[in-house]
Amino acid sequence: MARVAQLGIALGALGAVLMLMGLFPGVTGLEPTVGIGIVQLFVMLVGFSLLIIGALMYVEYTFYSKKPTNLAQQIGMRLALTGIVLAAMASLADLLGFGSNLRNADSDMLTGPLQAIAIVGSFLISSIGVLVYAIMGEPEMVDTDEDE
Repeated sequence: MARVAQLGIALGALGAVLMLMGLFPGVTGLEPTVGIGIVQLFVMLVGFSLLIIGALMYVEYTFYSKKPTNLAQQIGMRLALTGIVLAAMASLADLLGFGSNLRNADSDMLTGPLQAIAIVGSFLISSIGVLVYAIMGEPEMVDTDEDE
């Protein structure tokens, strides 16, 4: 089970790096443009999804391996995954056609302030879901023999 926890750490680290690359494309040597584009949003979403899934894997296989989840943990996991879905909907709203900054012939797609607030709020919802999952369970107790 320790290998799966290490995989969770690796996924979380990869997700954090991808999310930072999406937020700050100048780090990779690319010229920053005005606003946030579709490619940046995709990279941020993939990075954030990997970060949350890696965190859930780490918590599950480090603290609660071989134990069934309780109701509060299931709520936390679903809250974390719902935050990822809400972030995807908010960030791709203009591309899917229900956003407020629709593209026409003489303008590019830009992320508006409401979208940015919704994305950050969704990230916070997912983070709270991971915290609820981590805090609400009863960790497995390891027996140590003090007689030996």
